Amino acid sequence: MLQVRPPVSHLAGLEPYDPKYLPARVYLNANENPCDPSAELRAELAQLAKTLPFNRYPDPLAHDLCAAIAGVCGVSVEQVLVGNGGDELLLNLLLAYGGRERRLLIAPPCFSSYAFDALLTTTTVVSLERTEQFWLDEDAILQRVATGTIDLVMLASPNNPTGDCLTADFVERLLAASDALVVIDQAYVEFAQPQFDLTGLLSRHQNLALLRTFSKAYGLAGLRLGYLLASPAVIAELIKVRQPYSVDSYSAAAGKAVLGHSNEVLQLAQGIAADRDRLAGALAALPGVEVFPSEANYLLLRVAGAQELWQRLYDDFGILLRDFSAAPGLTDCLRVSVGTPEQNQQLLQACSLILGTLLEDRL
Repeated sequence: MLQVRPPVSHLAGLEPYDPKYLPARVYLNANENPCDPSAELRAELAQLAKTLPFNRYPDPLAHDLCAAIAGVCGVSVEQVLVGNGGDELLLNLLLAYGGRERRLLIAPPCFSSYAFDALLTTTTVVSLERTEQFWLDEDAILQRVATGTIDLVMLASPNNPTGDCLTADFVERLLAASDALVVIDQAYVEFAQPQFDLTGLLSRHQNLALLRTFSKAYGLAGLRLGYLLASPAVIAELIKVRQPYSVDSYSAAAGKAVLGHSNEVLQLAQGIAADRDRLAGALAALPGVEVFPSEANYLLLRVAGAQELWQRLYDDFGILLRDFSAAPGLTDCLRVSVGTPEQNQQLLQACSLILGTLLEDRL
């Protein structure tokens, strides 16, 4: 045949997810941990590669890793599911609780994969936009779910790209307002203050699911490993739709190993959070820069001429940020991942020079 029949109609016009990776000298665009695992942990991970039987299939549900996660999080092992990054688990949630004639509620600007996966699964998206200052309209969300027509809610805490967190009080009111499955994406929770940890709500609410990852604070973005905490009933439904063997033997073993260094990881995350606050203050002191409060390892900036600032940082200094300036609701916004202290200083010096030049050009 000279041609192939078209794919399913709902893929028409769908743009693939593109994080826009470019070669750079300083990467401050992907919210990665700027620090590679310690030498001790790297040696432990290297040893794992020597002992695993790579000719055998992995444990389909990575029971050992799930048990380790359960121990760290204070839940039962039946409340844990691991996946090939949080991305696989997000899609599994839409496969199990979304679909035709079902509705997903989101609050943009937020992680684009929520709406993307909804389109893949023909789930209707209900968007309740944030304010100009990116505050969540809590009353509007509570009123909408109370109608009983929402099947799934996806909110992030801290939210990407804005960095704000949900309070436990609001989440509890949301959970009580309907039987919709409420997914709180907590990929960056290790960088936030302790009161934003919502695991204590799991024992009281069957319709709560918490999404976590090893990609950020734990520094294993290259391995693709995420996990979900939820009621055993929700986990049982997600197991039905997950891909078999989606978590390979090495990633499962590495995840268990890094959990053994949780105290070290959390101390590092607290240090990055302190660097974030210092960076936020220094950026806010630059002319024309508005910095939004963040509990994550990144900052959202609003500055006139954001796209030009992004381009000159990349072209002249080799510093790569995430450009959201053309995204809906994020006009003139850039997202800055917190780097090492040296990288943060390089960013500040470059921004100061570029913004000074831009200001002179406008006078």
